[in-house]
Amino acid sequence: MGSSLGGMTAHGIPYERVRRWSRPLLTDRAIRRDLARFLRSTQKDTCLRAAERLRHFDPPALVAWARRTGGCRPRPADASPNCCRGGDTSRSPGPGRWSPMDNPEALARELRRFIGESG
Repeated sequence: MGSSLGGMTAHGIPYERVRRWSRPLLTDRAIRRDLARFLRSTQKDTCLRAAERLRHFDPPALVAWARRTGGCRPRPADASPNCCRGGDTSRSPGPGRWSPMDNPEALARELRRFIGESG
């Protein structure tokens, strides 16, 4: 059986995994309360303000994207390293949209490369 998150990956996400991820939210009232408090306190421009502050971020930063980004067109993805001074971009090979699930080995290689170059 598939899941509602299946479109995020090349081969879908097993239903049981999604259940395991969401179980705490569904079964723990304190987690639901904390999530609701967080969502109510987040202002609409929070992400925009954070992105603006990234322009002053000096340390090396890797922006890793899958080849197929799904919700983000390639052009904004390619421009994203410019959001900070030390930005570097990487595109994972393969058909997936979510590199940690679809191609974790390629993402790990990219991280090792970046860390090795960044010292």
